[in-house]
Amino acid sequence: MSGFDEREKAFEAKFRRDQERGFKMQARRNYLFGKWAAEKLGLTAGDADAYAKDVVSAEFRETGDQDVLNKVKVDLKSKGVEVSEHVLRVEMDRFMETAREQVENEC
Repeated sequence: MSGFDEREKAFEAKFRRDQERGFKMQARRNYLFGKWAAEKLGLTAGDADAYAKDVVSAEFRETGDQDVLNKVKVDLKSKGVEVSEHVLRVEMDRFMETAREQVENEC
């Protein structure tokens, strides 16, 4: 195998690891964001966990963060909890940092 082939395989392996790490961080962020929203909704422990998992699955409906943001925003509003989109985005960013730290500490 040539040096070029070895570098290509190493690059592909790094790309796969980076993609997997990014996916884990995104899912973790969404779970933490869901738990935060569940607390705002007044859900109990079991219901809060199920809700957080539902927020994670919202990510797969569309590309990007907007689907997750919309789900939480609509759910909060339906229960009479007023939270601005700006605050929701700030919380998502905060949870992304937490998720990044957690995933990096796992590796």
